[in-house]
Amino acid sequence: MNILNATKRYEAWVGQHTQLVAPDLRLKHRQMAESAFFFLRATFYRWMQVWPRICPDLNRVPRVLAVGDLHVENFGTWRDLEGRLVWGINDFDEASTNPYTVDLVRLAASALLAVQGGHLAMRAKDAIEAILEGYRGSLEEGGRPFVLGENHPWLRQIAESKLRDPVRFWQRMDGLPTLRGPIPAAARQALERLLPERRLKYRLARRVAGLGSLGHMRFVAIAEWRGGLVAREAKALVSSATHWLSPGHTPAEILYSRVLRRAVRCPDPYVQLRGPWIIRRLSPHCSRVELDALGKSRGELRLLEAMGWETANIHLGSPRQRTNILKDLRRRKGNWLARAAAAMVQTMERDWRNWRKQQRP
Repeated sequence: MNILNATKRYEAWVGQHTQLVAPDLRLKHRQMAESAFFFLRATFYRWMQVWPRICPDLNRVPRVLAVGDLHVENFGTWRDLEGRLVWGINDFDEASTNPYTVDLVRLAASALLAVQGGHLAMRAKDAIEAILEGYRGSLEEGGRPFVLGENHPWLRQIAESKLRDPVRFWQRMDGLPTLRGPIPAAARQALERLLPERRLKYRLARRVAGLGSLGHMRFVAIAEWRGGLVAREAKALVSSATHWLSPGHTPAEILYSRVLRRAVRCPDPYVQLRGPWIIRRLSPHCSRVELDALGKSRGELRLLEAMGWETANIHLGSPRQRTNILKDLRRRKGNWLARAAAAMVQTMERDWRNWRKQQRP
C-alpha cells in the first residue's frame, strides 16, 4: 500500500469514530508536503505500517505502554499540583502497547531530520548517542521527572524563552476566531468543568494546532478571571493508529490517562480525559516547546539526553519490563539505533517525496 492509499484509508477509519474538520485536514496535507520532518510528525499511522518490515528484529522486543507518536517536538512544560514548572513529553494521543524500540527509534529518526534541517546544531551520531545514553540511564536509576526549580537551569532557560512570553501568548489566544456554530455537548461540559469557577462567562474559539491530530475538532474556552485571562482546550481523540492496523480495524480504549497514571511523572492536574475528549489548560508555561525556542541552548546534547531519559520515564510505567529492556539493550552492539533510525528516515523520506509530488498543482 503506498502513502496515498494508506492516508486515504486511515483518514476514512478515523472519520468513522470522530468528526473531521475538512479545512484543517487539507491544511495538514499541505504541511505534510513542506518538509520530511513535518511529514514524520503527521504520519504515525504510516510509521507503524512500515515498521515491522523495516525493523523486524526491533519488533520482537519487550513491549511497553508507549507514547507512539514520539518526536523531538513532542515535549513541553506544565505546572504540577504544587505549582512547580515541569518539563517532559506532553502529547499521548497515540499511546498504545508497542515494542519499546518504536518510541526510541522514532525519537532518534526525528532528531536526524532535525539535524538535517538545521534545527539541532550537532552531529547526528552524537544526537543519537545522547538519546540512548539518557534512556539507558533513566532505566538503570528508576527514572526521575524534570522539575525546573532549583535543578536544570539550562532546561528552564528553554522553557522561559521569549517565544513563550505571556503577552505574546495571550495575544495569540485573543486572536483565535470565535466559534460560529454548535459544539458537541460533551466537549462543552468538559470545558466548563475545568474552568476555575462554575458559570464563568467565556468565549468559545476554534484552534488549529499540531500535525498528527490536525483535522480533529479543537475548541478553546477563553475567560477573564480575577484580573487575568484563562484558557481551556478540548480536543477530540480516537484510539491509536496502532489499532487501525489490527485485524478488523477495531477501535480500542484511548490510553492517554493510563500512560499519565503509570509513568514516572509529576502530572498536570488540568490534563483530563473525559470520554473521547482530552481537556487541558493552555497558558504560556503549559504548552509545547518548539525547536525554534531553543535559542542559546542550540547544540546542547543534554536536551537530547533529557528526551531519552523522559522516554524511559514513560516506559517505566510498565515496571515488569524494566529488567527485560535493560537485558535487550545490553545485547545490542554498535550503532544499532542509528542504523534503525536511518532506515526509517529513508523510508519516510521516500514516502514524503511521493506525497509532495501529488500535492503539487
